[in-house]
Amino acid sequence: MTADPRRLQRVGTRRRTPENGMTRIAIIQGHPTSGGHFCHAIAEAYAKGAFVGGHQVRLITVADRDVPLLRSKADWDGAPPPAVITEAQRTLAWSEHLVIIFPLWLGGMPALLKGFLEQALRPAFMSGGTGAGGSWKSALKGRSSRIVITMGMPAFVYRWYFGAHSLKSLKRSILSLVGIGPNRHTLIGRIEGMSDARRKAWLGAMRNLGARAR
Repeated sequence: MTADPRRLQRVGTRRRTPENGMTRIAIIQGHPTSGGHFCHAIAEAYAKGAFVGGHQVRLITVADRDVPLLRSKADWDGAPPPAVITEAQRTLAWSEHLVIIFPLWLGGMPALLKGFLEQALRPAFMSGGTGAGGSWKSALKGRSSRIVITMGMPAFVYRWYFGAHSLKSLKRSILSLVGIGPNRHTLIGRIEGMSDARRKAWLGAMRNLGARAR
C-alpha cells in the first residue's frame, strides 16, 4: 500500500477555524525516494488524521530537495544556507510538533536525511541568529516530536539486540540537544513481508496519532 506524495502536499492546506488544542505539525519525510514506499503512506495517514483533528500540517520531503552536504566547520558555523534549507527552517520554526519518518538503512537514518538535518540545524538558526556561541536550545525549545522508523528486521530485535542506537542518537544527540521534547517513537518492523491487513492497522494507528498530534 503506497501513497502519492503530491496528495500529501494538499493535505491540511484548507483553512479551518482555530480551536483549543490545534497544533502546527511539520512532517519530515526522510525516505530518500520521492514516493511509492510505506513511509509515504505513513506520512499521508498521519497528515489526514491531523487534519481531521483540526491541526495544521506542513510537509518537508527531503528527497525532493537539492540539499548539498556540509563539508567544513566554516560552512557549518557561518556560510549562508541554501534557499531550500531556509524554507525548511521557516517550517521548523512555525511548527509545534515534528514528525520524522524514515527507513532504517545500515542501522541508522539514510544519509540524505542526516545531511538535511545538518544543514537545517545550523548554529545560526538554532541560536536565533547569534551564531555558534549562542544557546542551542532557543530556536526549537518547547516542541515535541514523533519518530517513525520502518525496518526489515523485527522491531524487538532492533530494540533489544542492537540497542536502538540510531533512535537513541537522534533523540539524545539531536532533538533533545536543540530543546525538543518529549520525543516519542514508533518502530515498525518486518516491513517487507507485512500483510495488507497489518499495513492497514499501522496506517490506522498513524491516523489516530495524527488526530491527537502525538
